[in-house]
Amino acid sequence: MSLSPAFLDELRMRTTLSSVIGKHTKLQKAGREWKACCPFHKEKTPSFTVNDEKGFYHCFGCGAHGDAIRFLTETRGLPFIDAVKELADGAGMQVPAPDPRMRERQEKSASLRDVMEAAATWYIDQLKSPAGAETRAYLEQRGISAETQQAFGLGYAPDARGKLEDALKEFGRDKLVEAGLIAVPEETGRSPYDRFRSRLMFPIRDQRGRVIAFSGRIIGDGKPKYLNSPDTPLFDKGRTIYNFDRASPAARDTKRIIVVEGQMDVIALDQAGFKEAVAPLGTALTEHQLAMLWRIDEAPILCFDGDSAGQKAAMRAVERAMPAVQPERSLAFVHLPPGQDPDDIIRSGGTGDLRKQFADPLSLDTFMWHYESGQIDARSPTARAKLKRRLNELAGAIGDPAMREEFGREFRDRFWDTFGWKKKEVDFVRDALAATGARNALQGLDLYIRAILLGLSRYPAVVQSRADQIQSLHIGEGLLSRWRDLLVTAAFERPDLDEDMIETILADAELESAEKRHSWRDLGFSFFYRKTDPDIAVRDLEAAIDTIARSQELDENLEHVRANLEQAADSEDFEGVWNRESERRKRLMEEKQRLHDELELLGEAAA
Repeated sequence: MSLSPAFLDELRMRTTLSSVIGKHTKLQKAGREWKACCPFHKEKTPSFTVNDEKGFYHCFGCGAHGDAIRFLTETRGLPFIDAVKELADGAGMQVPAPDPRMRERQEKSASLRDVMEAAATWYIDQLKSPAGAETRAYLEQRGISAETQQAFGLGYAPDARGKLEDALKEFGRDKLVEAGLIAVPEETGRSPYDRFRSRLMFPIRDQRGRVIAFSGRIIGDGKPKYLNSPDTPLFDKGRTIYNFDRASPAARDTKRIIVVEGQMDVIALDQAGFKEAVAPLGTALTEHQLAMLWRIDEAPILCFDGDSAGQKAAMRAVERAMPAVQPERSLAFVHLPPGQDPDDIIRSGGTGDLRKQFADPLSLDTFMWHYESGQIDARSPTARAKLKRRLNELAGAIGDPAMREEFGREFRDRFWDTFGWKKKEVDFVRDALAATGARNALQGLDLYIRAILLGLSRYPAVVQSRADQIQSLHIGEGLLSRWRDLLVTAAFERPDLDEDMIETILADAELESAEKRHSWRDLGFSFFYRKTDPDIAVRDLEAAIDTIARSQELDENLEHVRANLEQAADSEDFEGVWNRESERRKRLMEEKQRLHDELELLGEAAA
């Protein structure tokens, strides 16, 4: 049934969310909101909030989020339309009559689901038959118990071109083709045939546990090793995660979700007690799959194979994730021995080791550093330069400004700790870099802000001509902020302000040592040198101010992009919004890098 956005908005507006949730969960008033222990995961301290004004609930523990419709579909397993009808009855609203075209599509999907369920049952029966003996032996050899086989609905597709079609003939060939169970050759004159033959069959289910597709592993020789259903009206490979329906409730209990490469890894982990394991379907994680995972766990654990291909797959997932990474959306990693997957480790008695690694996985920045630094010959200065550039690119791809800054700082620290000065020299330089009166060394943008303040202290006329722009710079609290405010105030109170008067003012404010330039600590801007032509010095000082102001403006724009990317997960046009905002982020980052390069050139011009 097709329901207009206007109808759904009216339904949400007429529905008091707390009254809906209060029928299932005990709520306590907390200011303008309600709070409770989350109904989606086990907890003792309430982290679940309900906001009637905004019409949504949110759990700060497991990330569950949604409106009244979603609450009914998630907690009671109601189909979307049934949840709408129940809420409409309570709100005294009439659900619009069904759109004939939408009804036809729904009936079509319903009939395809009947086909898929029938096929799943038939594959299970074939596994139990004499024809499935080799596959049963394979599962026994892999240590998969009968209980686990039943839980996952494992089956067998016999080595025959038309047995499935014969078994499901009541549905008709067209339905079997549309469901992806029968393949039609492109060559004319050749008959359709069963897509899956001589394969161990894994049913793929949607979030409500309904079979929508299959993945088949070859038994014996043959390629491909794994074969998935094609995209159908029920199945979109990039929007589906294997075992997500069973793993989601377990993940809310364990407060983590584990992503492995294949179905056998999921099954082996599940049988070993790790019920929260899922897998993509033979490809790198997509943006949509990442969004699904982040709704369950803010840092899903990627446990890919320890070989080169497995680590490359993990890195591809990282690159896909970077634009959306933020403090509440990251990734974690378990590093397996080369050539081994989770199933290998479990069968060799390594369950305890896996449990320890899952309890303390590698952080995203640590994995990225280990992977990228492991790709180079550390003895080569060219390779080290490439590593530095690559790390800068990865950090720059992060949409969230705070995360981008912190990852950049972390990579710089790791680089210098590994390839740079010896520790004794590092400690000396770090101590020397500490700004007078400040606890920590100035880093990144603060160094340029300090440079501008030094220039303004030498050329106070620029303070008067650029006062609004200087006052609007984001400096924060502390010494630099006090220094800036004194300069701006002094420039307006004393029109004849000169360099000597500024030194006196700073001394009275106990900031006199802050404006002393250190030749090896501060950048080499032209406006630091008395020999520089004043016109050139003022020109470069104003250019530096313009560049910093524009860079901060870009940071604000990038924050808007990050927010849009975060909201894209719930958008009907997810891919369109993601692609558009990702392209916008790329352009902004390119301009920011260009501004950074220009600022560095200004800082080196007179050095």
